[in-house]
Amino acid sequence: MNGHPHLRSRRRYSGVSARGFTLLEVLVALVVIAVGMLGIAVMYVEGMKAERTSIYRTNAVNLVADLADRIRANARATDAYAGSAVDNGCTNGANDCSPAQLAQEDLWWWQRDIGLRLPSGATGVVSVTSTDLTHRYSISITWPEPGFAEPQSYAVTIDI
Repeated sequence: MNGHPHLRSRRRYSGVSARGFTLLEVLVALVVIAVGMLGIAVMYVEGMKAERTSIYRTNAVNLVADLADRIRANARATDAYAGSAVDNGCTNGANDCSPAQLAQEDLWWWQRDIGLRLPSGATGVVSVTSTDLTHRYSISITWPEPGFAEPQSYAVTIDI
């Protein structure tokens, strides 16, 4: 029938099994691989969120430092930095501006940069508290961050 009888019996009793994987073993292996890949995907998404958050925070720190430097350079403007933002044409323009006008323009450029470098809905606020000896400037930026219940913010206080 199926070959020589002597070979048939030899295959049956050789003690070496030449079986393949069962369907159950293959399914278990696929489940283990799928769980591992799902874990990798979750870690990738969390890494992307952390990267976005760090970029926004770095931009906020740089923007606050930029305005603090502008305030230090235009220390005679005092309370004008808590006022409105206006493009007076002082920067790279022919206008000879007062310290208060330059402060308004500094705020205008700062607000523009916030809109360009942070997500929509980001706001920057400057408040000034003056005494006889110093002016205390509180500079803060707040921005909405996807994945967080509360908006993120960064603030600095400087005395001049």
